Amino acid sequence: MTTTQPVAEGLFTWPPTGSAPLRLIGSECTACGLVSFPASPDCVRCASTESKERLLSDRGTLWTYTTQNFRPPSPPYDGPRAFEPYSVGYVELPELLVEARLTEPDPEKLRIGQHMLLTLVPYTVRDDGTEVVTFAFAPAEDPAESEQETP
Repeated sequence: MTTTQPVAEGLFTWPPTGSAPLRLIGSECTACGLVSFPASPDCVRCASTESKERLLSDRGTLWTYTTQNFRPPSPPYDGPRAFEPYSVGYVELPELLVEARLTEPDPEKLRIGQHMLLTLVPYTVRDDGTEVVTFAFAPAEDPAESEQETP
C-alpha cells in the first residue's frame, strides 16, 4: 500500500476531503489583521505575537510567473534527480500574494491575470515508497465566462 503525505505539515489542509477541501493555511494577526502565508505566530507588520489560523481562498489570478529551467541546488531542494522544467509564479488571492509552483510548464499557455485554482501535485517519492505531494496552482476557467455559458 502506498502512503501519501504533504511536503510539510501546516502548509495546506490535509488530507483534503469533500467536507474539508484543499486550502492553504495562513495566519491572521489578531492585533492588526495582516494575513501571512505560510502561517506565522509573529506579525511582520506590528510585531504582535498573537495570531489565529486563517484558511486562504483556493482561487486567484496569476500576478506574474517564470520558468525554472534547471534543478535547484540541494539542499534545500530534495525533489527527484530527474529534473523537468516547471513554472513558478505569484498568484493573487483575495487575502495576499502567494508564491507557488504552477501546473502548466509551457509559458505560452500562461498569461498574467489568468484565473488559477489550488491543487496538489506530486513532489517526490521517498526511498520507502512514500509519495510526497505539494500545492500548486492550475489554470482555471474564468468564473464570469462559465456563468455566461450556463442557460
